[in-house]
Amino acid sequence: MNNNTNHLGQPIGFPVYGWQLAAKPTSVAMVGQYCTLLPLDPDAHLSDLFDAFQTDINQHNWTYLPYGPFDDIDEFKSWLTGVSTASDPYFYSIVNQRTGKAVGIASYLRINPLDGVIEVGHIHFSPLLQRTPLATEAMYLMMHRVFDELGYRRYEWKCDALNEPSRRAAVRFGFQYEGTFRQMTMYKGRNRDTAWFSMLDHEWSNIKRAYEGWLSPKNFNESGVQRCALKEFTKLMEKKI
Repeated sequence: MNNNTNHLGQPIGFPVYGWQLAAKPTSVAMVGQYCTLLPLDPDAHLSDLFDAFQTDINQHNWTYLPYGPFDDIDEFKSWLTGVSTASDPYFYSIVNQRTGKAVGIASYLRINPLDGVIEVGHIHFSPLLQRTPLATEAMYLMMHRVFDELGYRRYEWKCDALNEPSRRAAVRFGFQYEGTFRQMTMYKGRNRDTAWFSMLDHEWSNIKRAYEGWLSPKNFNESGVQRCALKEFTKLMEKKI
């Protein structure tokens, strides 16, 4: 509840004390137990990523992305090389530590250090990454960098409002739905209404503990199957607020 007012009695936002500019994403690797996030390097990751995305037999993972699927590795290389040189969005490859293979990508974008706002997007998890601890850990590592290392106040997730898997993932990962911007953009010749989700710095500490509880080796049996879902840890942390 915001109870701040100015000298005219008008409601105003809460004061932000000691705010300093957030930092821009860096090339330093993000290393977890299961995966490592490295700056996208076409020379190192091209073949791995192309092969990983080819395991999506029907290529349905490209439906809600503004590019792809790619007909051949040369076309994919051209796209990969182009985005790898950009600073916004800033792309990372998600590498399986066990195999050493890149199995997905994600990026930071709409990077605004002045206001402390940054977005995660261009998320493309191949079938080799989906529904594995690596996928969840990759999102945790990106959150950890955003809040604990770079000092952002707000972390955003946006997707096509019709992309139900992405909407469910946002909620599972700890983002809160804020609303839908109608006819926000167009891609692949069609309209996109965009669903907005966010996570704030003061929410991060409880979300962080939930992730760390879920990622603990104790939460997985001998076959690597989770004992408790992430949402169970999230609910537990919410009770402690």
